[in-house]
Amino acid sequence: MDTPTLLCLIATAATTGFIVSVTRQQARNTRNLRLLRAHQISAHSHLQKSRMELMETRNRARLLEETIKSGTSAVEKVHKTITTTTFSLIDRFSTSEEFRENARRARESHDQTSDQIYRTLQTTNKALHILADSLFIGKKEKKLTTRKNPKDE
Repeated sequence: MDTPTLLCLIATAATTGFIVSVTRQQARNTRNLRLLRAHQISAHSHLQKSRMELMETRNRARLLEETIKSGTSAVEKVHKTITTTTFSLIDRFSTSEEFRENARRARESHDQTSDQIYRTLQTTNKALHILADSLFIGKKEKKLTTRKNPKDE
């Protein structure tokens, strides 16, 4: 074997070694890239899940507030209808003027008290919604914006 053939054989062996080494490194890089993409997808999925939970919490809070508001309003309307009917009947069919006057004063007192109670219920409902918003929704928003790693939780 002459020197050029030997050098060519050594160069071919070295090149083959480099090609094998580069191919292995490329396979490791591909595997690591796939793992990285899987982790990114998982983190994105966790973030989307957190956003959906936050939206669901907000919607539930709104639904609860609206339910209480509409329920209170319906009860108030029925209550006013009943009291209006009752006091109108007393006023119409009562024979005693003194009894009618007492009924009018009772109606005024009743209407003031019931209006105050329903206003208090509406105000309390709004206050509870604001409190729930600041406690629960605010906490979830802060948790979402800190973007913790799902494995840390």
